Amino acid sequence: MSEESLLALRHVSFSYEGEERVPVLKSVDLTIEKGSFVSILGHNGSGKSTMAKLMNALLLPEEGTILVSGIDTRDGEMLWEVRRHVGMVFQNPDNQIVGATVEDDVAFGLENMGVDPQEMRKRIDEALHAVGMEKYRTTQPYRLSGGQKQRIAIAGIMAMRPSAIILDEATAMLDPQGRQEVMLLARRLNREEGITIINITHFPEEAVFSDHVTVMNAGEVLMEGTPHDVFSQVERLQAAGLDVPFAVRVRHELAAQGINLPFVLHQEELVEHVCRLLSTR
Repeated sequence: MSEESLLALRHVSFSYEGEERVPVLKSVDLTIEKGSFVSILGHNGSGKSTMAKLMNALLLPEEGTILVSGIDTRDGEMLWEVRRHVGMVFQNPDNQIVGATVEDDVAFGLENMGVDPQEMRKRIDEALHAVGMEKYRTTQPYRLSGGQKQRIAIAGIMAMRPSAIILDEATAMLDPQGRQEVMLLARRLNREEGITIINITHFPEEAVFSDHVTVMNAGEVLMEGTPHDVFSQVERLQAAGLDVPFAVRVRHELAAQGINLPFVLHQEELVEHVCRLLSTR
């Protein structure tokens, strides 16, 4: 594990208990660098959410090793240190919010860590400011929208000063506006705070701003690379039951009709190229 690596999976396999122990992950190797924004894509049952729980030591590998800042997740005495480094935001924010008010909820993890009250006050204020929720500090969480609840869940993790935040399908239950809010926040925390973001998702549009994309299929890494590298392989992704970003899909369909445009990931860029093409005809 290099000094730049935050998290490393080495030959990791995992199966859930049951009559038939069907492998969910099969000898997975993955390295996540400090300060990076990584998206892990896959359809339901691909193993991506199981991988997230292994990264946070909610599950332990059946085979192989997972290192978080050099700490083996199997070391029970270091469990809380692992979770201090890697915080997780789940799909349903209602399952993660426990406080009577917004600031009570953000304080919950800090109280469990035994943080000094003066330091706790400072961290709560900083975390709420970072997610743009300062004015809701005394609000009861049930009054918030889905996107706002996810912001509070992220603030609670941020206050514990993690090296990385895992978003485990954190936008799956949100409307398009809520998804956009959470992803814009994640990108800002990565860019401005230097927090490593690991986004577990099945929405390809969420991955276009990533530094690195890993695609899971049937418990194995199908492909990985930059968004350009991964999403340019349209047929391979579709064969695995995965979609590609809208701009990539449209460009691919136009190419099938003999209309060739430069490869783009974003809709705005696609529109520019189409307008330029139309203006020359």
